[in-house]
Amino acid sequence: MGTKIINEYNRSDSPLHRKSYEFSIRIVNMVKYIKCSAKEYALTNQVLRSGTAIGALVREAEFAQSSSDFINKLSVALKECNETFYWLNLLRDTDSINDKEADSMLQDCNELTAILVASVKTAKQRNNK
Repeated sequence: MGTKIINEYNRSDSPLHRKSYEFSIRIVNMVKYIKCSAKEYALTNQVLRSGTAIGALVREAEFAQSSSDFINKLSVALKECNETFYWLNLLRDTDSINDKEADSMLQDCNELTAILVASVKTAKQRNNK
């Protein structure tokens, strides 16, 4: 996608920042195009909230008040990623999105999960030194 995120702290090159932001964009765009009856609205609202929360929490972690706060914010982002995985599967299994769309979104979600797990693990190791 190539979205460039620039701020005064030069976090634009962080894979976690970039991927979580791009994933939020994909979630927003996916939700826009799902035909929403009342049933789908409840599902799309949930995936929109959890899917965009990941990037927001990653950004919050930048200015964490302590290393424990940093770990907590990334851990909550990881939980939101897991919840998003659930909602994406549910949207696929209820035919709200097709298999190709779901697989692509789920792959991105898995990549974010892996980065977040590694980040939390590294932060915990550094915190325990």
